[in-house]
Amino acid sequence: MASRRRAWPAVVRVLNADRGTVVAERVRVARRLWERGRGLMWCPPLPPGRGLLIDPCSSIHSMGMRFPIDVLYLNDEDVVVRLAEAMPPWRIGPLFTGARYVIELPPGSCRASGTVVGDRLRYLAAGADDP
Repeated sequence: MASRRRAWPAVVRVLNADRGTVVAERVRVARRLWERGRGLMWCPPLPPGRGLLIDPCSSIHSMGMRFPIDVLYLNDEDVVVRLAEAMPPWRIGPLFTGARYVIELPPGSCRASGTVVGDRLRYLAAGADDP
């Protein structure tokens, strides 16, 4: 399947459509090369309900980070195809060719929302300011 270029709003609310739960209230979308490359490096820890969506992305690292993160890998159909809970700082994640984009979240976010591999997510515009 050819990948599509989605027109993301600057900040989204992430919902788990299969479980009826909120994954995160305010997730900033990183699409530019610099934003994607920097990710959360040298940033303070994410507060609960915040996150970063990186598109396109099929592999991440946590170099330059001082805190663990939950990571959701999603395909073109917005289905979770892999997840990593509480990925520690200073790690290199695997290349996952089945992923189109990733969402980085505070640790415990996947568990709190009940999100597992196979769940479908959906997105609503959440406003213009950064998380």
